[in-house]
Amino acid sequence: MSNQPEAPAKGKDFIRQIIDRDLEDGKYGNRVHTRFPPEPNGYLHIGHAKSICLNFGVAAEYGGKCNLRLDDTNPVKEDTEYVDSIREDVRWLGFDWEDRQFFASDYYQFFYDVAELFIRMGRAYVDNLSADEIREYRGTLKSPGKNSPYRDRSVEENLELFRSMRDGKFEDGTCVLRAKIDMASPNVVLRDPALYRIKHAHHHRTGDTWCIYPMYDFAHCLSDAFENVTHSICTLEFENNRPLYDWVLDTLLEGIKDETLFADCPEFLAELKAHPGFAARPYQYEFARLNITGTVLSKRKLIQLVQEGHVSGWDDPRMPTICGFRRRGYTPESIRDFCERIGVAKADSTVESALLEHCLRQDLNERAPRYLGVLNPLKVVIENYPEDQEDVFEMPLHPEDESMGTRKVPFGKEIYIERDDFMEDPPKKFFRMGPGREVRLRFAYYVTCTDVIKDENGEVVELRCTYDPETKGGWSKDGRKVKGTMHWVSAKHAIPAEIRLFDKLFTVDNPNAAKDGKTFIDYINPDSLNVLTHCLVEPALAEMQPGTNFQFERTGYFCTDLRDHTPGEKLVFNRTATLRDSWAKIQKQMKK
Repeated sequence: MSNQPEAPAKGKDFIRQIIDRDLEDGKYGNRVHTRFPPEPNGYLHIGHAKSICLNFGVAAEYGGKCNLRLDDTNPVKEDTEYVDSIREDVRWLGFDWEDRQFFASDYYQFFYDVAELFIRMGRAYVDNLSADEIREYRGTLKSPGKNSPYRDRSVEENLELFRSMRDGKFEDGTCVLRAKIDMASPNVVLRDPALYRIKHAHHHRTGDTWCIYPMYDFAHCLSDAFENVTHSICTLEFENNRPLYDWVLDTLLEGIKDETLFADCPEFLAELKAHPGFAARPYQYEFARLNITGTVLSKRKLIQLVQEGHVSGWDDPRMPTICGFRRRGYTPESIRDFCERIGVAKADSTVESALLEHCLRQDLNERAPRYLGVLNPLKVVIENYPEDQEDVFEMPLHPEDESMGTRKVPFGKEIYIERDDFMEDPPKKFFRMGPGREVRLRFAYYVTCTDVIKDENGEVVELRCTYDPETKGGWSKDGRKVKGTMHWVSAKHAIPAEIRLFDKLFTVDNPNAAKDGKTFIDYINPDSLNVLTHCLVEPALAEMQPGTNFQFERTGYFCTDLRDHTPGEKLVFNRTATLRDSWAKIQKQMKK
């Protein structure tokens, strides 16, 4: 009987409908137990965030539990560096596994004992075909496979060979342990899949204790059952593997019923019978993985970006990794909001990256304090401002949240404005500074440009202005209005900073669909990073700690870099997002 759902009703997604059904039936004694089981062979990306939020979120919603399990069954690719990064990312997103952190390697002896049980049941055999030969014997989607010449070895011979594999008597690739299922199955996954392979490699936890390692499809379902998981939620690419998940657990349950199979290991039978995870076994359910426009989420492709130096590392702010988003300045709240908005579905689809940015802006608009910073400085001298005068303006840290308080911003005779805020011959709709124009300096004064100073190449290097002392605070007592309001920093008090402007890493919406002999690498955006080294910021940012979010008024949302920023010494700010919300524009177009 299938445990997959029918078409979901309106309201809850299909995963929660399954859980509701199981709770109503009392299937697991009113328990809900999920798990997040990444392989520690790379850094987590935004697609993993969807799975993290789903698994941990469902458990919390139903008063259940969620395990963090590191699926470390391939010693060649795995490392403690990745284990540490996974734990850090899950915690940063706001979830905690408490005392429920496990490794697949915790169960190596258990996996081995189950493999021997399958051999004694006549459901597994040692095969000496090469990898190429196994592939050839497996057949195709249109033609059935054929049995291996080693398929009918006796139980005794298979046990002896498997134990020799365990004892290191064979070289890598010499043989594998395969399940004996059906070489004519329409599902190629069930054509005697491998359960164990030989790998003489040092494991990050077990060292050189083992030289044979279980395959993912064998270890994964057994780990779920061993940990008392009720609902094994994974992405859609594992849908074809679900029958193998079921076969392994059902075969184990069948074996438990035959006590004669445990004549030499009665304690193992007692352990299995006493374990609740095998009495009420878990089932696997698949949901659509996350695809986002303008990026790649394939671990293989992300590794290539790092190894070939197209990015500075796994935490490069242009990378779709969780640590990359964190370094760029994304908040865990914005990513959780994004995952909630996109929901859980059965069919693959692609989500606009603009939605993720929209969630970020929604969050930062409420929490990010405001500061002044000039990215491309143009000097302004206020000629009639007294030499010995120095104003200090108290500015709110957030215009809509008084509880955030204020900060003091110094002002003097010489200031810097944004070069883009001046045009010598401004068009009609340009309301910022130009010759003879009066504009407002935010929270300071009205100023009027009186002269433009150029260098020998004709480039504007300085502006001369006058100010109206009666407009202190940025407002005119006589009621006159100006259309332009500009940000600024005091030349005397400004602090130099490096500012990094990030754009999309790829020039196309779908770099995965490369054509005409190109690869996704050919679509890398050469202008995805622009480093500005002559920026000036207000002094309040001098001691800001790494990883702090804020907004440069009129410019965008930024954060202090987690790696290169040093308070009081070297200020490095990453632009997290511009102020323009393209998702809001997309929504308006959709409504039309």
